[in-house]
Amino acid sequence: MSTSRRVSPPLTSQLADSYGTAHLADAFAITLADDAPGDAMALASAALAHPPRWFRMLLAIRDAAVRPFGLKTTAAMRDHLAQSGVAHVDIFRVLSASQQEAVFGEQDQHLDFKLSILIRPIQGTGQREAVATTVVHCHNRLGKLYLALILPGHVFVVRSHLAAAAKRFGASHRR
Repeated sequence: MSTSRRVSPPLTSQLADSYGTAHLADAFAITLADDAPGDAMALASAALAHPPRWFRMLLAIRDAAVRPFGLKTTAAMRDHLAQSGVAHVDIFRVLSASQQEAVFGEQDQHLDFKLSILIRPIQGTGQREAVATTVVHCHNRLGKLYLALILPGHVFVVRSHLAAAAKRFGASHRR
């Protein structure tokens, strides 16, 4: 299974114009197996659609903590997305999708969150990688506080979700 590695947020992403003003902009990548699909939505679904039990437990704790502050709970996000007919993967609203990149996002009064799953060639190798880029813009102190609270677990969560995609699509340690 491929291990994820920190990379620079890709300049070819649809999110690139927002990196400079973001409160958080980071990216992690996995090397894809030769037979992995070339469709960003397929990879995004593998990474996001079926989170592990420990992540669902973290979301339950998050929901209990943010409910008093008026932030959307994950259940409210799922219900809203399901009822509105908006394209989504689990709690992530699809903002755009192409063969190479799927962009997800959510906006509220406290912060804007965007996630990109980008498939790109690894220069000089003949291989491809999937890059998960997260961009957050905070609107107020509560947004900054929320970001500060989740930031310690953010890297672990992103890497775990990428590992799930790598496992599903047979990524290897090759680089």
